[in-house]
Amino acid sequence: KILLQAHNHHYKHLGVFSTLCAVPKKEGYLGLYKGNGAMMIRIFPYGAIQFMAFDQYKKVIKKQLGISGHVHRLMAGSMAGITAVICTYPLDMVRVRLAFQVKGEHKYMGIIHAFKMIYTKEGGFSGFYRGLMPTVVGMAPYAGFSFFTFGTLKSIGLAQAPNLLGRPSLDNPDVLVLKTHVNLLCGGIAGAIAQTISYPLDVTRRRMQLGAVLPDSEKCLTMVQTLKYVYQQHGIRRGLYRGLSLNYIRCIPSQAVAFTTYELMKQFLHLN
Repeated sequence: KILLQAHNHHYKHLGVFSTLCAVPKKEGYLGLYKGNGAMMIRIFPYGAIQFMAFDQYKKVIKKQLGISGHVHRLMAGSMAGITAVICTYPLDMVRVRLAFQVKGEHKYMGIIHAFKMIYTKEGGFSGFYRGLMPTVVGMAPYAGFSFFTFGTLKSIGLAQAPNLLGRPSLDNPDVLVLKTHVNLLCGGIAGAIAQTISYPLDVTRRRMQLGAVLPDSEKCLTMVQTLKYVYQQHGIRRGLYRGLSLNYIRCIPSQAVAFTTYELMKQFLHLN
């Protein structure tokens, strides 16, 4: 996805499936896992902070502002996503730099080396937060609509067809929860809708994060400048939404499993 979003010169003329075939041929099968170590380190605190913050923000918004229902899900989801992404952003930066490298042209030898290089060559700690603005702006609708869609589908499903879609919670028989396969479906739909809405800002974030690695980096210094440049150079389909179909393949099962695991863990930890 990152190779397509930033138009890596080795793969810029290829589509999604031809790139999936070309990467293993050029870089070996492990080429598909570049940056995965940094992503695995990042995903644990990111997921933990996001889901914890969502529950806390939801309580605060309901108690302090008196807002409930669908709106407080949207607000709490947006705030939780922004909190999680700010806390884990340096690891996301390193992951992108490692993923964009092509075999034979390595600038970074690993996670620690990438941290050192960005810190020394790109202005210290501020170098790790390049592209933060489009990330925050994009994360608000992404996380907001993700939690909003899942929560809304869940409440509608349990209200309209409790016997068909629901079952008693493992830790509290008085509480109805969605069946596992329905949870997966709702999580996948939530991820697909959220990604579609926020994808142009994800493309902007990736280009800004790559910074000096890209030959046209001087034209991608701010969020608005980057959006304009990508649109003018590549248009909507091959620019602002390039790699979206691949993102669906990755994001839909990822979000489905994340929401389902969250719901199951709430039962195992007796939180219902």
